[in-house]
Amino acid sequence: MMEDEELEFVEDLEAILHLTPEVQLAIEQVFPSQDPLDRADFNAVEYINTLFPTEQSLANIDEVVNNIRLKIRRLDDNIRTVVRGQTNVGQDGRQVLEEAQKAIQQLFGKIKDIKDKAEKSEQMVKEITRDIKQLDHAKRHLTTSITTLNHLHMLAGGVDSLEAMTRKRQYGEVANLLQGVVNVLEHFQKYMGIPQIRQLSERVKAAQSELGTQILADFEEAFPAQGSKVAWLDKIDRRYAWIKRQLVDYEEKYGRMFPEEWCMTERISVEFCHITRTELAKLMRTRAREIEVKLLLFAIQRTTNFEGLLAKRFSGCTLNDGPGKKPETPLEPTNPFLEDEDNVSEKDEDLDRPKKTKAPDNPFHGIVSKCFEPHLYVYIESQDKNLGELIDRFVADFRAQGPPKSGTDEGGAVLPSCADLFVYYKKCMVQCSQLSTGEPMIALTTIFQKYLREYAWKILSGNLPKTSTNSGGLTISSLLKEKEGSEVAKFTMEELCLICSILSTAEYCLATTQQLEEKLKEKGYLKQYPALGSGPGCCM
Repeated sequence: MMEDEELEFVEDLEAILHLTPEVQLAIEQVFPSQDPLDRADFNAVEYINTLFPTEQSLANIDEVVNNIRLKIRRLDDNIRTVVRGQTNVGQDGRQVLEEAQKAIQQLFGKIKDIKDKAEKSEQMVKEITRDIKQLDHAKRHLTTSITTLNHLHMLAGGVDSLEAMTRKRQYGEVANLLQGVVNVLEHFQKYMGIPQIRQLSERVKAAQSELGTQILADFEEAFPAQGSKVAWLDKIDRRYAWIKRQLVDYEEKYGRMFPEEWCMTERISVEFCHITRTELAKLMRTRAREIEVKLLLFAIQRTTNFEGLLAKRFSGCTLNDGPGKKPETPLEPTNPFLEDEDNVSEKDEDLDRPKKTKAPDNPFHGIVSKCFEPHLYVYIESQDKNLGELIDRFVADFRAQGPPKSGTDEGGAVLPSCADLFVYYKKCMVQCSQLSTGEPMIALTTIFQKYLREYAWKILSGNLPKTSTNSGGLTISSLLKEKEGSEVAKFTMEELCLICSILSTAEYCLATTQQLEEKLKEKGYLKQYPALGSGPGCCM
């Protein structure tokens, strides 16, 4: 029975003394020990075998037992001391707890006192800041009031001075004063409900309106209107001379009255151009029968020179916001004949040489000269007549000089009249392109087609030698075709030279007209005017 109880006690003790690995690790870290008895996995058998590895070592068993008993006795003494020392722990713990509670109560009391003092300080700060805020508001209102009063004083004085200067027409002083008065008046927009402020604003508006009326009246008086409507085209130089004098006089007397960015001189010039174009258009409609070619070209030349002078003097920045429309000038050159006339040569090789076209960079181009375009039919009719006379002269010269002689440089060469025809046509196209690139250009090209065809029949085909086999005479197409079984015509040396010269001239005409058509295509001119789609070379 006792053995069973002891066995149960040992089992219970082992269960109590069995610690988790975490607790055991913590104990080993706090109380490190190398004694095998302190190990968690202590095994009594292994420990005894360690003490008595052999039978001879059992001779010291009494000494080992005594040492173990001594260690047990020491452990018992330590346990007894600890147990006895724990009897006073409860009383000491209660005393420490009471002292801690007292300290907590004291700390709570101090925290409450600090809180009360903090609330009092916060209330004091609020009272101080309230007074400071009131002072800040008072300072801000006072500053605003002083500033407003200063502005009001400036506005009242400025309005009085503005009205006085307006009556005296002191525009130079008014220019600076008016801007300042308007700027000051902007500060009173939120005070317009006050009758006095509203009255000052109305006085400023009335002064501005009166100034505008006075300035317009002064300018109308300074620039006499009759000068802008001079009479017929033969006196067109007087128009441009008049505006030049007026602009010089304006810049000397009134140029400093307006800001430079207003571009007043340019605006006056643009307005003059619009008036001039309108008046000239009216005159030419009523006196259309009196327009001659020389007079028309003279007027156009003087007008384009004046437009070029405007382009050198002004930038054209006011053309969009003026009362008239901006002149319709192409952004890119659409006329392939617009070339430097100084480089135009009457030699054949110069016609084949490629030349650089000029882009019209004059923003004032057409601002006045546009009015001449409806009357360019006079120029077209004149060129029609001149080309007809030129063809007749070529025929007469050919008959007078006779065919090219064999054995000379003239034999087989291009006829000089052909180069003269193309040079004249090119000059006409250049001159026409400076006037217009619309319907007149189409009409001139059509006329050239007509006379190029006459040149082909009268000068080229009409002067081919006749043969006995063909009573109707030779044609260029018959010379270029060979028929089987046909009899070969026999020609003299002079006739062969004539035929070669005519063929060379025809080939030259065809190549030159094709080059002209290519230029028209490159510039998109044929797309713009489909009537020219066939080109001058269709007659060849």
